[in-house]
Amino acid sequence: MQIILNLLRTYEPIVVIALLAIMIVLFIWIIFLHLNLKAMRQKSTEFFAGNNVKNIEDIIIGHSKAIKTLDKDIQELYNISNQINILSQKGLHKFGMIRFNPFKDVGGDQSFAIAMLNGKNNGLVISSLYTREGTRVYAKAILGGESEKYQLTEEEDQVIKIANSSSTNKKI
Repeated sequence: MQIILNLLRTYEPIVVIALLAIMIVLFIWIIFLHLNLKAMRQKSTEFFAGNNVKNIEDIIIGHSKAIKTLDKDIQELYNISNQINILSQKGLHKFGMIRFNPFKDVGGDQSFAIAMLNGKNNGLVISSLYTREGTRVYAKAILGGESEKYQLTEEEDQVIKIANSSSTNKKI
C-alpha cells in the first residue's frame, strides 16, 4: 500500500491532469447526450401534440385500418374500371368514312361509305351511291370485320380498314 501511495505522490501532477482530461471528456459527452435527449423530447412532443393524445400503438392500428379500407376502395375502383372497359368495347367507337365516285359519268365524289365498329369489329357499314336517277343507301351488318350475309365492295373494305386504324382505337 505504501508503494502505491509513493507512486501517486511521484506522479501526482500527471494523474491530476489525466483525471481532469477524463472529466472534461465526460462533461462534453454529458452535454452531447443532453442535447440529443432534448431533440428527441421535442420530436416526441410534436408527434403526440394535439387534443387526442394516443399511444403509438393506437395510431399504428388506426393507420392500418385506413390502409385496409383504401385497399378495398382501390380494388372496387379497379373492378369498376374493368367493367367500364368491357362496356366500352361493346359500344361503337371506331369510325371511318370515305367519299368516292363509282360512276365516271357523274361528277364529284358524292357517294360515300361509313363504317361504325365496336372493339370486337362488330357494327355496320352504310353506303350511299349517288346516280343520275337518285341516291341509293345500303346498310350491311359487320361481324368480326366481315359481312357474313353480303359481299363488301372495295370501298366498304377500305372504310373498315380506316375505322380499324382510327386514333380512337388506341388502347390507353
